[in-house]
Amino acid sequence: MEKCVFCDIVAGKISSDIIYQDEDFLAFRDIHPLAPVHIVIIPKAHISSLAGVGERQEGLMGRLILLAAKLAGKEEIADRGYRLAINCGPEGGQVIPHLHLHLLGGRKLADQLG
Repeated sequence: MEKCVFCDIVAGKISSDIIYQDEDFLAFRDIHPLAPVHIVIIPKAHISSLAGVGERQEGLMGRLILLAAKLAGKEEIADRGYRLAINCGPEGGQVIPHLHLHLLGGRKLADQLG
């Protein structure tokens, strides 16, 4: 496996503004936020992308979405609305090859999906 910045964050080799962690997940503020609230949520186990998720990770993925909703509540954006985004692969906009979910909110987000 090539060097992974998110694995280094999990290992404590790179500091980040961690707002949540448990046995399976780590959540931290994005260093280049696209909205007033921009949190990155990652599984601690290295999964390269959504394309690498199989039936074994079904429960993990469900808990990932539930954690995002919980964090939206803690950030007080749940009632106004927020966006969850998972980029998959280079053409999908994935920059770091470690599965991650973006939680964005705190302002009206543009309708970029058509």
